Amino acid sequence: MNQVIPDIAFLHELADAADKQTLPRFRSRGSLHVSSKPKEGYRFDPVTDADREAERVMRELITARYPDHAIMGEEFGTTGSGPVRWVLDPVDGTRPFLCGLPVWGTLIGLTVEGRGHMGMMNQPFTGERFWADGQQAGYRGPLGTFQLQTRKGISLDQAILHTTSPEPVSRFPNVNFAALEASTLMIRYGGECYAMAMLAAGQIDLCLEFSLQPYDIVALVPIIEQAGGVVTTLSGNRPEAGGQILASGCPHLHEQALRILNS
Repeated sequence: MNQVIPDIAFLHELADAADKQTLPRFRSRGSLHVSSKPKEGYRFDPVTDADREAERVMRELITARYPDHAIMGEEFGTTGSGPVRWVLDPVDGTRPFLCGLPVWGTLIGLTVEGRGHMGMMNQPFTGERFWADGQQAGYRGPLGTFQLQTRKGISLDQAILHTTSPEPVSRFPNVNFAALEASTLMIRYGGECYAMAMLAAGQIDLCLEFSLQPYDIVALVPIIEQAGGVVTTLSGNRPEAGGQILASGCPHLHEQALRILNS
């Protein structure tokens, strides 16, 4: 492979550009243009001009700087081909974005030969960025700048479990969610991509999602892995293609949770 891999500074540059499109539209009191696109299992799957414009500006920057790189985005599909691909979700968590809740984020992922290599979760309203540079995971925000590390040595009965919504539980009876919930200390809902970032930061131990697209998870995979965590499908495979996804702070906890979910 002879394509150039960017450094983390370029992901910050992309996030800066996206911020200029998303942040002015957040809590904009009805001036945001909202429409719905079809999605199986949902009667309303919102998309806004914040989503479209943020992806547009990031695509323009990538194409100008790295014209040989492929790009997959939630709003404008896939362009280009090759071993290096950007995977973009301009507003992951459009529902909380519409509700004025700051648990949405801009997801910027980079895969090399199909595997998550670098990633960023950017939350401009809280002023926080969580990223992976290919070697380690980092944080920058009101608390300072430091390396991210997942929490280790937690028994399952003391683990904090998160899933974004209880709505999919009944649609996936093959996933033994009730047993996992009963085995953990507590469960919380509604965190979207912010919950995955909190797993990388050692605040949450398990994140389960029932139906993700690649752009929902690719940016988060290297952040969690380079912070010391594990992310797979429920069948134990690589997660970059999406599907039913479990992220865990440590391998032992991951193995236990997978056994329960598949029981």
